[in-house]
Amino acid sequence: MEIILRVGLGIVLAGAALAKLASPRASIASMESLGLEGGPIRPIAWAGLIAIELALAVAVVLGSDVAAYAAAGLMLLFAAVTIGAILRGRAGAPCACFGPRSTVSWLGVFRNLGLAAGFVLVGLSDGIGFSTETWLAVGVVAALIVCAGLVIAMLALAREVGMLRLQLGTQGALEIAGEGPDVGSRLDALARRLAVPGDRDGLGLAVFSSEGCHLCQTLSPAIENVAKDPRVGVGVFDEQADAQLWEELQIPGSPFAVALGDDGTVLAKGTFNNLAQLESVLATAARRRAWDASAEATLGGLPIGA
Repeated sequence: MEIILRVGLGIVLAGAALAKLASPRASIASMESLGLEGGPIRPIAWAGLIAIELALAVAVVLGSDVAAYAAAGLMLLFAAVTIGAILRGRAGAPCACFGPRSTVSWLGVFRNLGLAAGFVLVGLSDGIGFSTETWLAVGVVAALIVCAGLVIAMLALAREVGMLRLQLGTQGALEIAGEGPDVGSRLDALARRLAVPGDRDGLGLAVFSSEGCHLCQTLSPAIENVAKDPRVGVGVFDEQADAQLWEELQIPGSPFAVALGDDGTVLAKGTFNNLAQLESVLATAARRRAWDASAEATLGGLPIGA
């Protein structure tokens, strides 16, 4: 059991060093989060840290108790430096702990403290003479600590995903020039197929979908909900069944929506991922039509030559 623990901790140390070597420029730059300013001291510290980690990793695996205690001290130093960075408001900033992708966080602090405890345990193992049952108990406790850390990490990840989904939900559909028909162009034939209501508030909504698009299938109830609006004429056009229309309008992919006025003018378009973004296409179309009507009325009231 002691050998397994030594090898495992040695691999962790060596992995941290190799992760820094894999992206030297980013790792050196990320050390700023830990309080190392620019200049020659940062690359020197980076190189020295890699050398120390590799040397300790080899020594720990070979059975050196001194190296285990030194590695424990290094982990405690990392934990203290990380706490200092968090208190300075650097939480979330990149650090060079396990390569440039590592960030300053309390999870990193707990990880370093756990590694420090592991190295101390390795150093004390010979003197204490742990039995198989003791090592088994240590392993169970370590497993429980790891599980608790994973739960915390999963909760943090779920929170970040939730925040990301909220941000995406507030964004409009992605309207890119050159994708789909040009805004302001006329699509009379498509307007007839959509049966755009003839009143002033009527809009047509062409939704371009694909049979193999799982997102399109998920959004199908949302499209049906929009179709219930009597002021909107909705049509769904499949990539295979309506391939010619897709080609004519240069549809970039699915799901994609095009909003038309009652005269067949393209008022808005864009790729959408949820109901809010689909409704944003209609909202943009209505806003542009209102603006065009206002501009036309204003220009119509000006005297010739004004």
